[in-house]
Amino acid sequence: MKPTTQTIWNRFITEHPELQARETALLAAHGKITRCFASGGKLLACGNGGSAADADHIVGELMKGFLMHRPVPHGFAAKLREAYGAAEGAALANALQGALPAISLTAHAALTSAFANDVASDMAFAQQVYGYGKPGDVLIAISTSGNSANVCKAAQVARAKGLVVIGLTGQGGGALAPLCDVCITVPERETYKVQELHLPVYHLLCAMVESEFFSA
Repeated sequence: MKPTTQTIWNRFITEHPELQARETALLAAHGKITRCFASGGKLLACGNGGSAADADHIVGELMKGFLMHRPVPHGFAAKLREAYGAAEGAALANALQGALPAISLTAHAALTSAFANDVASDMAFAQQVYGYGKPGDVLIAISTSGNSANVCKAAQVARAKGLVVIGLTGQGGGALAPLCDVCITVPERETYKVQELHLPVYHLLCAMVESEFFSA
């Protein structure tokens, strides 16, 4: 049975009562990501170190099935069968999964290393936001301290381009917080403890958004 956003939320709060106080920010982030995808936008994500891995992780949950089966639309499956025959078309359709378009800005080693070497290391994420971002897209900016220069500069460029900025930080939010439309500040300051709480936060968001767009 399809999980509802309320069911997902209730389970999250039961497992992570320390994040109950972040309900307003979490639900606001869910709403903004949902509106982005509903309007044909995409999500960008960035961070450093463990937060870079979190950016990749978020994209992985959005671009393929997370908690739900995501069959491709019947119309697209029919196009594959028409183009490649019933058997091959059906095999292609069955192997594909519904995707919510997302890009990790940490994953392009040639681009980021070249830009860092040739121009400025703290602008590599910002350059990608400038190149990929469109008004209405979402940037998830992850920094455990909230003070990562390259993440903050990405947020600055995102705001100038009309993206929605959602921050994931530790207690206080640092310099990133005022650059965000929504800043989810988990109640820890030590890096690994912040990261341990970021994981359930973005799993919650991915699960709730998935439930909005897929039926089974």
